Amino acid sequence: MKYMYSLCRSIKLHACISMFLLCLVSYSCGGSDDGISEPPGNPGTDPAPDPDDPSDDWRTLYNGIILPSVWPPKNINISSYEPMNVPYLQTPPEVVPIDVGRQLFFDNFLIANTDLERKFYKPKKYAQNPILKPETALETSNIPGASAKDGGVWWEPREQIFKMWYEAGWLNKMAYATSNDGVNWVRPDLNNGSNELLTLSRFPANSCAVVLDYEASDNERYKMFLRSPNADATDNAGYCMISSNGKQWSWFTKTGPCGDRSTMFYNPFRKKWVFSIRTLGVLGNSPHGRARYYREHSDFLAGAVWSKADVVFWCNADNKDTPDPEFNLPPELYNLNAVGYESIMLGLHQILLDENEIAKAANRPKITELKVSFSRDGFHWDRPYRDAFIPATRVPGSWDRGYVQSVGGICTVVGDQLRFYYIGFKGGDSSSYMHSNGATGMATLRRDGFASMSTTGEGSLTTHPVKFSGKYMFVNVNCCPAGELKVEILDKNNKVIDGFSADKCKAVTIDSTIQQVEWNGASDLSSLAGQEVRFRFKLKNGDLYAFWVSPSTNGESNGYVAGGGPGYTSNKDTEGKKAYEKASGFQKF
Repeated sequence: MKYMYSLCRSIKLHACISMFLLCLVSYSCGGSDDGISEPPGNPGTDPAPDPDDPSDDWRTLYNGIILPSVWPPKNINISSYEPMNVPYLQTPPEVVPIDVGRQLFFDNFLIANTDLERKFYKPKKYAQNPILKPETALETSNIPGASAKDGGVWWEPREQIFKMWYEAGWLNKMAYATSNDGVNWVRPDLNNGSNELLTLSRFPANSCAVVLDYEASDNERYKMFLRSPNADATDNAGYCMISSNGKQWSWFTKTGPCGDRSTMFYNPFRKKWVFSIRTLGVLGNSPHGRARYYREHSDFLAGAVWSKADVVFWCNADNKDTPDPEFNLPPELYNLNAVGYESIMLGLHQILLDENEIAKAANRPKITELKVSFSRDGFHWDRPYRDAFIPATRVPGSWDRGYVQSVGGICTVVGDQLRFYYIGFKGGDSSSYMHSNGATGMATLRRDGFASMSTTGEGSLTTHPVKFSGKYMFVNVNCCPAGELKVEILDKNNKVIDGFSADKCKAVTIDSTIQQVEWNGASDLSSLAGQEVRFRFKLKNGDLYAFWVSPSTNGESNGYVAGGGPGYTSNKDTEGKKAYEKASGFQKF
């Protein structure tokens, strides 16, 4: 069977055996080898191209950043408690290509000079939270819980529904739910009287991560990493598996060593699967407590097999993470998950502020909160906003009193709104109070609304030189009620290009997350395609969130849309305004 799978996988004939393999593994989940397999091909290896080979361009990213010849970096100091160094902010590209995704302003990567003020924002928690709480026998037996830790929430365009994978009960079974609107969830009967994922029944879940892989063949469309609790995890390993529909799972591949609450995600810019591995004795513990190791691979199942030599130390919390005044302990990095969003990798750092014993003594869940992070190379994280992005309430009786955590996919895109799914714990009255009553909730944010460049008077922002191949400029801006935005385009010598001056620009006086910018006398920007230009934004009484140059008047960005959303056919924005129209019937919060 392994030979058949490897052969078919190598020649991309998955469809010919997908039903056979799925049925066989689902029927005999134990099997003669307990259903566990080594991945096809050469396990554990993903040889990097020769950095000295001029024909190889693997080091140059979509945004002009050039990666170092040693990748992933092996020079991160495990003993440091300083914020992570971000090389591309210190030495940005001379010219930034902007064909991929909306261009956001959370850092100075694109900014040459400005007198605008940067503002940061956090999402608003949904008033009717939680959207999924322990109610069924599967969820309430033993220690109650219904939490996607990390699990995942993704939009499935083939079925036009949202899908969720979550842990039913505490350290219990994996379950599956669906929703037409992303808010009201149903638990489908998976032909077993419940919504339990039966092919995973022998794996107690400590943490899980699901990715909908739009680029894979049908029988590998869904990818999962699952880590059992320490008491059940053989050799401190997890398992990676694949599925055609997210309900029946097969090809269980045992991973290398990892601590509990490890996870994985996909970097679509570099086509790499990234394992976010919690520090573990066999790999090396951080002097700053919980922290992360990094493993990347272009093949999901082959990448699941690693040794200590295959991983590098990645990151931890740092001295800009403020200790909780009640506990006054150095914060630790409990988890790090990420997703491709527009032109960046969007991350959520889960920061631990106390410890198990403190929480037990206080008769409550331990306190972790989510802080937002951004990366333009997929490895180095910029964390300019240190307030809790999604905080714990700390209020007795509230569903998210503590232990706030991310959900795989991070957020979905519904029209002009981002929906962040997250979990929290209420606690309980029994001896298991600390981990009782986990549930899943939602918080919403303006699309691209992590940061804006703003003014209550007049100001301007000029970009570094950029290049594009599109024709139509779009912005995400709020100029209401009495504001205005105009844009002029400069050549590489900083001279205004004829026909694209501010006085030729049609003033933008609207609050919109997808607004075209036009110039009188110029039909489009095609005459400037491929040239080095700068954009100068002249803003009055407003907030500028993002800009991009689209190939059509639909305003598609060709960037990534995290967990997807109504109107999108993949995790990439190739629809623009058409997706907004599809999402118009969905409720805004």
